[in-house]
Amino acid sequence: MVRLARAFPFSSGHVQTLFPPLFRPMADACYERERLETSDGDFVDLDWSRGEGSRSLVFIMHGLEGHSRRKYVLGMVKAARERGLDAVAMNFRGCSGEPNRKVSMYHSGWTRDLHEALLMIEALGRYNCVHLVGFSLGGNVILKYLGEDPSIIPEFVRSAVAISVPCDLEDSARALARPQCAFYTRYLLDQLRKKIIEKGRLFPGALDLKGVETLRTFRQFDDRFTAPLHGFRDALDYWRRSSSRQYLTGIDRRTCIINATNDPFLGPRCYPAEEARANDRLTLLTPPTGGHVGFVGSGWGGMYWSEWMAMRFLLEPGASQVQK
Repeated sequence: MVRLARAFPFSSGHVQTLFPPLFRPMADACYERERLETSDGDFVDLDWSRGEGSRSLVFIMHGLEGHSRRKYVLGMVKAARERGLDAVAMNFRGCSGEPNRKVSMYHSGWTRDLHEALLMIEALGRYNCVHLVGFSLGGNVILKYLGEDPSIIPEFVRSAVAISVPCDLEDSARALARPQCAFYTRYLLDQLRKKIIEKGRLFPGALDLKGVETLRTFRQFDDRFTAPLHGFRDALDYWRRSSSRQYLTGIDRRTCIINATNDPFLGPRCYPAEEARANDRLTLLTPPTGGHVGFVGSGWGGMYWSEWMAMRFLLEPGASQVQK
């Protein structure tokens, strides 16, 4: 068993959020990269960690401006491999170390690449069972995908875990606009600004970059770039159409959402208790600490609590209770 670290200072959501990227030791995975050419002429890169003879796969999606070598992704890959499962981490467009081919990139509601990747894996004929695991933005994409049109999902997708999910993007944007979250907002917007400036260099004249350095909130950035680049009217239209909360009652695979109550990235509407009660295929776990994609644990070889709980939920159908 892995226990969730709750004693001071890990009772703080900020400590739980910042400790893993700064201090968690994590060896890089021995990935094999495969490029998926998408139906619209772009690409996404898949990083595989495979053993011999496994018929089960964990498909992992990272968060905003992450990639397959983030420590939280590597930790989940390691947890899957230790249980005899293969793992593959999908890098969103432009997140694998190489710019994508189009001026548009990815966003919180972009499910097409996930679907095409699953169809490609299905065509391989190697796996009879696939489990989805998503973090933050990647978790929102998975939940939206599972609920918006279950009829198109490949049959071998059996279950999913979504961790630290901004189920209501507008509410999450409000949470991140608070003064105590200025550090996170500044860091993420710096990454997005660099990427959009590079897009302007690759696609001269396609973007108006005037004043890009003055953008200080996600609403400003999404109004200016994310929404128009991806066919939305404005940031509010993007957030409301892409939020996974409205799709949760349609999910028909075993699915678990793990959102810590002290996650600084989440507002109150990101804890969909009513939807979980209405759907017996959906489990909502709200541990008292964990921060955003943190969940520092103690016990069993350095595994984090979220990794232990995810594997337990995916591999033990009766697991649905928080154990601390």
